[in-house]
Amino acid sequence: MAWYEEAVFYHIYPLGLTGAPEYNDYSQPVHRLRELKAWADHMSDCGFTALYLGPCFSSGSHGYDTTDYRRVDERLGTNEDLKELVSYCHVKGIHVILDGVFNHTGRDFFAFGDLRYNRENSSYRDWYCNVDFGGNNEYGDGFSYENWGGHNMLPKLNLYNSEVRHYLLETIGFWIGEFGIDGLRLDAADVMDLGFLQEMRSYTRGLKDDFWLMGEVIHGDYSRWVNEKTLHSVTNYALHKALYSAHNDHNYFEIAHTIRRQTQMGLGGNVRLYNFADNHDVERIMTRLRTREHFLPLHVLLYTLPGIPSVYYGSEFGTEGRKERGSDASLRPKLSLEELRACESAPLELIKALGSIHREESALWYGDYREMALTTTKFAFMRGDVLVTVTNSNEEETFDLELQGTYTGALHGREISSDEGRLRFVQSGNSGEIWIPAADRKHYEPLKRKIEEVKQESGEAGEPMRAPAGKSIEEMTVEELQAEVLARLAANGPLTDRMKREVQENTYRDSLLNWVRSFR
Repeated sequence: MAWYEEAVFYHIYPLGLTGAPEYNDYSQPVHRLRELKAWADHMSDCGFTALYLGPCFSSGSHGYDTTDYRRVDERLGTNEDLKELVSYCHVKGIHVILDGVFNHTGRDFFAFGDLRYNRENSSYRDWYCNVDFGGNNEYGDGFSYENWGGHNMLPKLNLYNSEVRHYLLETIGFWIGEFGIDGLRLDAADVMDLGFLQEMRSYTRGLKDDFWLMGEVIHGDYSRWVNEKTLHSVTNYALHKALYSAHNDHNYFEIAHTIRRQTQMGLGGNVRLYNFADNHDVERIMTRLRTREHFLPLHVLLYTLPGIPSVYYGSEFGTEGRKERGSDASLRPKLSLEELRACESAPLELIKALGSIHREESALWYGDYREMALTTTKFAFMRGDVLVTVTNSNEEETFDLELQGTYTGALHGREISSDEGRLRFVQSGNSGEIWIPAADRKHYEPLKRKIEEVKQESGEAGEPMRAPAGKSIEEMTVEELQAEVLARLAANGPLTDRMKREVQENTYRDSLLNWVRSFR
């Protein structure tokens, strides 16, 4: 079987994690990629076997506005730094995939620069879509062009042009030969030419048998992109949404329906969609969840439902982050691994345990999925001979399953046995368990801490954090204003979950300022 069918991914957005400047001045390289070797050690400790490394080639700002596909971003280091990092990961048993941003370029890319300078006489005028020299744009180019997502900073490449296709395929060949990468995550794959994706599949297969192609696809019938001729996998946004809303809304039918629908897509038994709870484009899962205890059952599902699980850097520590005024900056923070690991972390303990279980239990890679019990607040299914049960309410749930045998909980160490052909047991609320047949059980250390026992700076548990002393409210960030509101509410009486949620969901600066002023 291919490596990616058994993988657990760790996703890093390198420009954010390493604290690189927001904009690239294209000056001397700063070797920030070297910091990621320590994170590779951390990945190995947590049971991750693959790294999805976000954009790391030269760009003007966020990495998706490429300037040079064959030079590592100056804010991250050099080509040699990336080569050493990939090699280091391979030694640790970690495969590496990169972001392939081939739908569009940045305005500083050489072909677009030539188009701006030479206009109608440019050799690259057909490298971009719908160039119109009778139009204009906010940059005053004197021509218009198709872009990605309405952003003229991201001019769209013409993937029907044979020269463009050849250049991009040669780029992939360069990445494989120079850095030894194992696959690509294709940005904006849902708006790319399928013929080009098929050509890419054939080309990369010829260079590396087990090279993995995974596309960013938001909506639609995933079988359009995932098949024997096109991509191996796509981002499972449908399950992403179901994972958090099924817990927030106490409705496990949404997850079960999503799995059934994807089974009916005819993707085939060996297809593994890329499952995730959060990433660089969406709010952190600990922020999304209204009840922090749901972190446990949600991640039990992430690691056990059909697909390839992925964790976004920092979320294994319970890191939070939300979109603010159209900015993704708080979703992509600089983090200190040393500081994070110095604190006891129930989320990290859980992720390590799930990594160990996933590594040992091959049923979670290849086992058939079979639904066993389903209500709005409880869910049970089999993966091969492994039983998975989760709950999302505060109340205990009784499971009564048509199942024989003795099972041991890999997370909590509890043993249960069937009676007269039925497996009956009670499970606590807001919990999850992976039940292994007792005869096959490996030794797993039971979890020691509960998610709800971990205090967070956001005020989710324990005493709310006050904003920095000496700072006026007019100088405060949105997060600091939220913390100030929570602190002042707490001074007037106990904080309820509803109060916390209302504050967290309010990301409007003026509203928060008025809220703080109302306490005076």
